[in-house]
Amino acid sequence: MKNIIENLNKIFDNRIRLGIMSALMVNQDLSFNELKELMQVTDGNLASHLKPLEESGYLLVQKGFIGKKTNTTYSATQLGVKAFKAHLTALEEMIRSTR
Repeated sequence: MKNIIENLNKIFDNRIRLGIMSALMVNQDLSFNELKELMQVTDGNLASHLKPLEESGYLLVQKGFIGKKTNTTYSATQLGVKAFKAHLTALEEMIRSTR
């Protein structure tokens, strides 16, 4: 069991970060506002969870404009997809090992 726990990625321990990555696994990209609505969190709360994912290289951030309004979109990087899938595999192994 200890080896399985070591395979879990600590960055995905938080439910908001887990939710962000889950959403980005099934959507090519999502805007800040779309993520905020999906996660049901405040701007500041979402930003504080996006930052460590971005710093880890798991998110690609694209800033732009729609008209005069700023628009920031997020997508999972290849590294992020790989790390998240490895985390899910470790969770599955943990569940199987407890049966």
